[in-house]
Amino acid sequence: MKNNATKQKVMDAACQLFFTKGYHGTSVRDIAKLASVNVSLINYYFKSKQGLLESTVTSYYEQYLDQVETTIAATENQPKTDRLKKLIETIIQYKQGRHQFSCFIQRELTLDSMFVREMMVTYMAKENYLLGKVFNDALTGTNHTQVDRKFLFIQLKGMLSAPYISANEWKHFVEWDQSQDFFTVKYMKLIYKWVDHVVGWNASYQKSGTANTLLL
Repeated sequence: MKNNATKQKVMDAACQLFFTKGYHGTSVRDIAKLASVNVSLINYYFKSKQGLLESTVTSYYEQYLDQVETTIAATENQPKTDRLKKLIETIIQYKQGRHQFSCFIQRELTLDSMFVREMMVTYMAKENYLLGKVFNDALTGTNHTQVDRKFLFIQLKGMLSAPYISANEWKHFVEWDQSQDFFTVKYMKLIYKWVDHVVGWNASYQKSGTANTLLL
């Protein structure tokens, strides 16, 4: 247990420094200093800074996908729109609870690297499958074409990622713990309105010539 606690302390320090200084701007010595451990201990646990990054990302996504799957299973018998909203709540709360590292990961995903490609194959594909299935189930009975659904799913993914891609633009909303909760509630409500609009879309929009692309 002590070893696990020490490893977690190192990973927490790495998350903070990767966010504030970037991966390449952070040294193992920086992480050791912030975590109050020896550099040799980090090398023992993680072999290298790259190994520490991989361990931290793996932990982040495994916990994330576990919560996503748990929410999907727990809401199996709920109305499909409510089920999607509950999943959105789980995702936003998870990312917001790990705000700095969520921002770091989203920033890394904008880069074309072997690390990013590996994340896409192992984690992002599974996220897309799980979220996509719940999203498409919620659209059952609507008049959205398959092309519509693909564009709408991209919009949903964008809304779930936006606060962590453009972190500086959202910074004044989340500077203290109380505002974290305020931001989470307000932002989820906005996405819920979008969901209600998308799910409520019907043939009358098509007849009136209204564009299918729905924005906040």
